[in-house]
Amino acid sequence: MLYNDLRGWMEKVDEFGEMRTVEGCDWKYEMGAVSEVYARNPPYSAILFDKIKDYPAGHRVLVGVHHQSLKRQCLTTHLPLDYDRNQFIQAWRQRLNNPTYIPPRVVDSGPVMENVFDGDDVDLFSLPVPHWHEGDGGRYMGTAHLVITRDMDEGWVNIGCYRVMVHDKNTLALYISPGKQGRIIRQKYFDQGRPCPVAISFGDDPLLLTAAANSLPWGKSEYDYAGGIRGQAVDVVIGKHTGLPIPAFSEITIEGECYPDNQRPEGPYGEWTGYYASGERTEPIIKVKRLMHRNRPILTGAPSSRPPGGSDDNLVRSAFIWDHMEKAGVPDIRGVACFQGRFFTAVSIKQRYPGHAKQAGFVAAQCGAGAYLGRYIVVVDDDIDPYDLNDVTWAMCTRSDPQADIDFIRRAWSGPLDPVIPRDKKGFSTRAVIDATRPYEWMKDYPKVSGSSEEMKELAVKKYGKFFK
Repeated sequence: MLYNDLRGWMEKVDEFGEMRTVEGCDWKYEMGAVSEVYARNPPYSAILFDKIKDYPAGHRVLVGVHHQSLKRQCLTTHLPLDYDRNQFIQAWRQRLNNPTYIPPRVVDSGPVMENVFDGDDVDLFSLPVPHWHEGDGGRYMGTAHLVITRDMDEGWVNIGCYRVMVHDKNTLALYISPGKQGRIIRQKYFDQGRPCPVAISFGDDPLLLTAAANSLPWGKSEYDYAGGIRGQAVDVVIGKHTGLPIPAFSEITIEGECYPDNQRPEGPYGEWTGYYASGERTEPIIKVKRLMHRNRPILTGAPSSRPPGGSDDNLVRSAFIWDHMEKAGVPDIRGVACFQGRFFTAVSIKQRYPGHAKQAGFVAAQCGAGAYLGRYIVVVDDDIDPYDLNDVTWAMCTRSDPQADIDFIRRAWSGPLDPVIPRDKKGFSTRAVIDATRPYEWMKDYPKVSGSSEEMKELAVKKYGKFFK
């Protein structure tokens, strides 16, 4: 195992030159602006903020654990650092088809317990919680973190990433989109008029965040899944107030209860869609009973703005969609690429029978990993690189007839973050499935692609590449 916690991960990232330290930023707005300019654009460096205004040196904030370069994704998910995009996805497909689950190991203590505050001693503002953007409704502590709950009926532990806003020194607002596993678990408590025990962890092994951000089957704990990828159990301590397992090597954790009948305004917050789409509404609060953190704590964050333009940031989700499609019976998939968060998915196939492209598009649109908040699914032939958006749009423009090749799935699963859906109609959206493959029935007679052969291009590079160095 290359690293054990966030600090070990940071050391490795620093070794291959993708870590930057910025000192003196204001927690109000400035860290968000720096992150948008430098962490969300190539080369996507991780940024550690230190000596933050109004806070002592060593109370730090890290961005770059969510939007990562390919090399950092390999590090995070314990794959060789020199893997290319295809090797990364194939390795993940093997994991998804042969999952290993290692339950967490309970330990008596850990670094997260170096500083412990209970009851009235809890002060969330003792940490440099950012106010990321001018339009945000407040300071958001939870944007790249773990929300830990336990299903009251089946007893399994779920970890999700659901946004968390600070109201005061010991009160948080917890927003969970409809349909998410954490929301279902919380509602079970609320239906019985009971508060839901919640633990929230900030600054963890980034692999746990990767697991929390993707769709595991109901009943499968992200702790077990991450342990299987690491090849070693995740060490946890049992929370005094909630009985929930908390990462022992976390930087910061809180324990509390989320109340069904106590709500406060939450938002707006500029989400990953690049819009303030969900506005402000009342959400259940969490009353914090315990705050724990390491010495020189690091709060992780993922300030949102317009999504990055490339597909490499979504390679794990691409692998999940590919796996779900194959398990649904779609053969000869050659590539899956996600762009713009969840909104645009390109699928490359080698056509084998009439309707193959349509089948691929509809399954990609509605499988477990692709169903939430999608917009466009484009199916292309195997000579198109689905990770090259220019290639994909060329296929759309030259191989699809809009009146014949675009289908719609209406009343599909959406959510409050969808900017194009009016507020009174949130929850549903429409998917466009675009068949941008050569028409199967006359595929062999379709006009040939112009240009030099691969062999001729390789020869040209070998002979004349020296003129372009």
